[in-house]
Amino acid sequence: MPVTDPEAQLPLTPATFHILLALADEERHGYAIMQEVAERTDGAVKLGPGTLYGSLKRLLEQGLVEESDERADPALDDERRRYYRITRFGMSVARAEARRLEALVRSARQKKLIGRATA
Repeated sequence: MPVTDPEAQLPLTPATFHILLALADEERHGYAIMQEVAERTDGAVKLGPGTLYGSLKRLLEQGLVEESDERADPALDDERRRYYRITRFGMSVARAEARRLEALVRSARQKKLIGRATA
């Protein structure tokens, strides 16, 4: 029986959350996911191919992402590339994880671990 409660998927691994974030605004192929994550994190997070494709396999199995047959411009694209998009359930899980992380950051601020008073 498939899991339908987004909260039951938490916590996500950092790689999984970064992949879902990369797919939240548009579908992408694997290399574009790696580039977007590296760019968004100023190079602090670099997903290797093994991590990326292993995570994508699990995300597909869990119904958080799906493969897309659409191509932005088929004439300019490599037909061997697989494109991925986040599912509705995947978006719900990503939002639940973002709320969970937001609550952790709020707690860290209250404990003065981060924020203006940490100098």
